[in-house]
Amino acid sequence: PHGAQARACGLITLRQRPSTASGTVFLTLEDETGHVNVVIWSRLFEKQRAAILSSRLLAVDGVLETDGDVHHLIAQRVFDFSELAKGLRSKSRDFC
Repeated sequence: PHGAQARACGLITLRQRPSTASGTVFLTLEDETGHVNVVIWSRLFEKQRAAILSSRLLAVDGVLETDGDVHHLIAQRVFDFSELAKGLRSKSRDFC
């Protein structure tokens, strides 16, 4: 439900940082069950920039934001688990 604490983990399939978004980064994580859209405010981005920009497999702790059928995970902390995906051939589409 809206406002619930949540954790998501998956491969990063899309990474965006539009110039019109005031430093906000948008990620899409995907696993075998589907995908989740993640919003990373600029303050967290500056704290965890390396993990956000270089990881392939990421876990995100945050708060679920829902509006009808649209759901986003507002990130509070990220964890780079790329080491677990060694040997897996995957690449995100980056628009940073």
